[in-house]
Amino acid sequence: MSNQVNSANLGFEKEIFAAADKLRGNIDAAEYKNVVLGLIFLKYISDSFEDRYQELVEEGEGFEEDRDEYLYKNIFFVPKEARWDFIASKAMMPDIGQIIDNAMVAIEEENDRLNGILPKNYARPELDKRRLGEVVDLFNNLKLKEHGDSKDILGRTYEYALAQFASLEGKNAGEFYTPSSVVRTLVEILQPYEGRVYDPCCGAGGMFVQSAKFVENHQRRVSELSIFGQESNANTWKLAQMNLAIHALEGDLGSGHADTFFNDLHPTMRADFILANPPFNMKDWGGDRLVEDARWKYGLPPAGNANYAWMQHMIYHLSPKGKMGLVLANGSLSASGREGEIRANIIKDDLVECIIAMPDRLFYSTGISVSLWIINKDKKQKGKTLFLDCRNIGHMIDRAHRDLSNEDIDRVAGTYKDFVDGKDVQELGFAHVADLEEIKENNFVLTPGRYVGLEEVEDDGELFEEKMERLTSELSELFEESHRLEALIKEQLGEIGYGV
Repeated sequence: MSNQVNSANLGFEKEIFAAADKLRGNIDAAEYKNVVLGLIFLKYISDSFEDRYQELVEEGEGFEEDRDEYLYKNIFFVPKEARWDFIASKAMMPDIGQIIDNAMVAIEEENDRLNGILPKNYARPELDKRRLGEVVDLFNNLKLKEHGDSKDILGRTYEYALAQFASLEGKNAGEFYTPSSVVRTLVEILQPYEGRVYDPCCGAGGMFVQSAKFVENHQRRVSELSIFGQESNANTWKLAQMNLAIHALEGDLGSGHADTFFNDLHPTMRADFILANPPFNMKDWGGDRLVEDARWKYGLPPAGNANYAWMQHMIYHLSPKGKMGLVLANGSLSASGREGEIRANIIKDDLVECIIAMPDRLFYSTGISVSLWIINKDKKQKGKTLFLDCRNIGHMIDRAHRDLSNEDIDRVAGTYKDFVDGKDVQELGFAHVADLEEIKENNFVLTPGRYVGLEEVEDDGELFEEKMERLTSELSELFEESHRLEALIKEQLGEIGYGV
């Protein structure tokens, strides 16, 4: 199981973010996000470069400024004017913003992969240069080695910062961030050890990072994963590219941002694993202009909701033995009309392996409840679907947001694995295995609550007649007390001239 990133092990990451946050001032969180994440990225690639630089110095061959000695190790080459030591030496200069912008340009010129990706807006007037210098100085003085590998720390800080900005941006955060507990649940279920991993609406790339962590945690090679993705928002696409780079992951996210429905960047690719959190109930997706499309095998998606367009796009891109996990709003489980027909056709084709109703308040962008769909083109349990009602799991991390523990995720993923292995997983109120006939009897509605039943309540041993007598007696006493208080209030109001 991967480490929690969003609510545990955060002492140092939290410290970095809190210190950097003072730079924000009056800048909107959406803009400030790029400022902070850009600095973290710059520090990361500079640290990586410096480690390799020292190795080459020790070798004594004089190759420490040879660009190829870095690139073949999958390390970005950082020119002198962009190295952190140089930038830190200028931290208190009034033109520190321009110095950082120049550094970003220089790095892009030396590394084709980063071309057009890095933020270059540090010189703008509204960014307080004194505060910017203080943050640079802060990053420079961090004793990263005391907390583990500096690059690992910075990678974790990048993820933590993404989560914090998601919290700050609220409903707009859905464009770039899926809560890590949701991502980890999907990853633990799908277990993407090797093969092609695809996310057609990849946001900041969280699905890929967690997939790689899963592989690493199971002592496998990340190089056995091939990453494919696509993102329609230009800034978010850049965040994803930086996120992959800071975790030393190679991936094909296309040459830029693009609309997945109208410009599929991977038209012939068939994925072994698809993990995705598409925009919930997306209305204006252009469905009326895509009536004739090979992806709509199970029916034409309605122009007013893209949920089943996303689902069919992903099914289309699955390999013959591929499986996928996607996050959808609960309405998709029971929607009627054209969506209902598509859902029925997908069920009849025996693709739906598991439906998981998740607890509410997991997302920063919305309070609505969501479900996880596990779709498999090569189901072991033919003709059967596992339903899990997980609405009561998790714990609140603040007044508005819920998180899942490692134990919660293990329970969900473990139940799914046991089902696949043919074990009995029936648990009233939590898990139920239904065949096609049972789902048909429920009009192809996939809401887990319909199938799992109500959780058994432990019998307290009190006879029914005795319990009813006791409860009615207590109710009678409460009524009497209510009447007494009502009379008292009327009396006191009368005494001051406000009789009722």
